[in-house]
Formats: sequence, C-alpha cells, structure tokens
Amino acid sequence: MNTYEITYDGKLRTTALHVDSNETIHTDAPKDNEGLGESFSPTDMVCTALGSCILTIMAIAARKKGIEIAGTTASVKKTMRSNPRMIDCIDIAINFNTNFDEKTRKILERAALQCPVHRSISSKVKKNIVFSYPN
Repeated sequence: MNTYEITYDGKLRTTALHVDSNETIHTDAPKDNEGLGESFSPTDMVCTALGSCILTIMAIAARKKGIEIAGTTASVKKTMRSNPRMIDCIDIAINFNTNFDEKTRKILERAALQCPVHRSISSKVKKNIVFSYPN
C-alpha cells in the first residue's frame, strides 16, 4: 500500500507528498475554474496518469518480449464538461519511434488498454487512444 500526504497551500493550490520517496508534486486550479493554471490541475493529473500508465504497462509487456520502446511518447488532450463539471474526454496519441511488426503492435496495444488507470477511470469518460508508428 502506498501513502500520500496532501496539503492545501492556499490560493487553490496543493502539495502532495509521496511518503515512500519523499517526492512532491503540486497542483493549481485551472484558469477556467478560478485558478491561475500555473501547474497541473487535479484533472490534468488524472489524464497524465493515464498516459504515463499506458507507457509503463506497454514497457513491461515489451520488456517481457525483449523489445525496447524507450523514446515512445504520449500526447494527451483533456476536454472538460460543465454540468456536472468533470472530465468528458481524454485523447491520447501514442507515438512509437520504431515500426514494429503486426504481432508486436498487438501485444503493445493490448497491454495499453489493460493499464490500471484506464480500468479505474469511469466509463462516463471517453478515452480515445491512437497508436502511431513511423513509416
């Protein structure tokens, strides 16, 4: 079990401590919700967590097959809805720097959709994930 300590710093900002590593992250309310937008918002963190989780789970699957995916990137776009205020859609473009064969692509893409964050985000949130390989 992991433990986190989160402090409200004032001015719609928080600091979260990852207790095991002593690493911190900060959040700020977005400009469209009374904040300054000077850091990730909590909903930004959800979306970036999805992208990071997808890359990590694909890397685990790739490593088991002796495949290297270092340099692969995820570009993430968040769309909010207003009533109720929540994430409406997360668009993720996964860009590989290697043109893998069809079997390897299936392994990576299947792994991506099995990431724990993907499974944890409500089905009310649309998740559009596109995989791109170089020609």
